[in-house]
Order: sequence, then structure tokens, then C-alpha cells
Amino acid sequence: MKGNLAGVALILIGVVALAVNLGWLDFDMVELLRTWWPLLPIALGIGLFLTPGEGGRNSR
Repeated sequence: MKGNLAGVALILIGVVALAVNLGWLDFDMVELLRTWWPLLPIALGIGLFLTPGEGGRNSR
């Protein structure tokens, strides 16, 4: 899950950046990041929580 989450996030960021550069979307990405940056650590935390791995709550 951890690798998939990072891959999907990078693809979405790239698609949005390309759409802005091509003029398909018209918004200020800096202002968007200033407003919504707290979602990044939340998403990372959820991804880490749901990732099975060595130790932690999933080991027996």
C-alpha cells in the first residue's frame, strides 16, 4: 500500500501540474498548497497505518 500511495500521489500531482501549465485548469497552485498542506501528513499517516510490515500491530 505504501508504494501504491506514493505512486498515485505523484501521478496526481503531475497531472494537475501539467493541466495548469497547459491552461486547462486556472488556479494558483501555491495558494492551494498553502491552504491544503495539512492533508499531506494526514494521508501519509493513514498510508503508514494501513501498511503491513515488520513489527507493529500486524506482527505475531
